[in-house]
Amino acid sequence: MSTHPIKLYGFKLSGHSHRVELMLSLLGLPSEFVLVDLTQGAHKTPEFLATFNRFGQVPVIDDNGTVLADSNAILVYLATQYGNGQWLPADPLGQARVQRWLSVAAGQLHVGPASARLALVFGAPVDLDAAISRSHALLAVLEQQLSQTRFLVDEQPSIADIALYTYVAHAPEGNVSLADYPHVRAWLASIEALPGFVGMPRTAVGLQSQ
Repeated sequence: MSTHPIKLYGFKLSGHSHRVELMLSLLGLPSEFVLVDLTQGAHKTPEFLATFNRFGQVPVIDDNGTVLADSNAILVYLATQYGNGQWLPADPLGQARVQRWLSVAAGQLHVGPASARLALVFGAPVDLDAAISRSHALLAVLEQQLSQTRFLVDEQPSIADIALYTYVAHAPEGNVSLADYPHVRAWLASIEALPGFVGMPRTAVGLQSQ
């Protein structure tokens, strides 16, 4: 167990940052949130690019001198370093199943719910209709999977669930309704019931009733 605070450089309305914030809390790790104000371009400064992430993205962690960027990579690191085998399976097939969903988080989730929310919350130049369509295609797959297992890989939560949780939970902020996906909503509730859960602030846009 880490005895020193892990610094998390992030932005409170970034779902990618929230993945790491949530994982740190679920693991009970001491941490310090360091704001990187994306609205002011703090992630694109020469210092940030040179010191933390040459791609100019958050989140980044500093674990007592170990600096690591990319939310999914950070989840793997935290689960392996501090998770006691509870968040990342030890067997090859289990690890592969988790990796499948990490790929979805970087692919279908990014171009679907994350992009739709980006358009409405931050005014990004995104084809909203296309992002919403891709979101429902992803949600249909998630609904089918979660009708068979409580969590994405099996009956226990893994970093796969943490990687997908935030942008699915906040999909209504991108005008993506969750009303037709009862198993997805039950899965979100299961994650929110985990000891140590912390949410991401919600924004006053999109479908607030979902």
